[in-house]
Amino acid sequence: MNLNQVTLPVNDMKKAVEFYQLLGFTLIVDTPHYARFECPEGNSTFSLSLESEQFSNGATIYFEHEQLDEWVNTLVDKGVSFSQMPTMERYLWKEAVLLDPSGNQIKLYWAGDNRLNPPWRVN
Repeated sequence: MNLNQVTLPVNDMKKAVEFYQLLGFTLIVDTPHYARFECPEGNSTFSLSLESEQFSNGATIYFEHEQLDEWVNTLVDKGVSFSQMPTMERYLWKEAVLLDPSGNQIKLYWAGDNRLNPPWRVN
């Protein structure tokens, strides 16, 4: 089994598409109500769905990058705001936190081997 994609709700498709392109994702489907992106590495995709009603999304989307600090600094130079700059967390992941234009929480991170093999992994 493999995860196909995650779809995020957005309230302004144009702003959301521009935001994710600024982060470095490749737009592969572009309609007024739906957009889909390909991640720069691997085969992962994610999508956006335009919502006409107000929504509250409690999900957090994680995007992994080995050169996390450099990526975050590049985005800051482009005007992207972070609520948390890269910080080593107690669970051994280094994370930066930001919100997309629709308020969806995004974490940019690097965990290395700890992503799949943390010291507390269940055998």
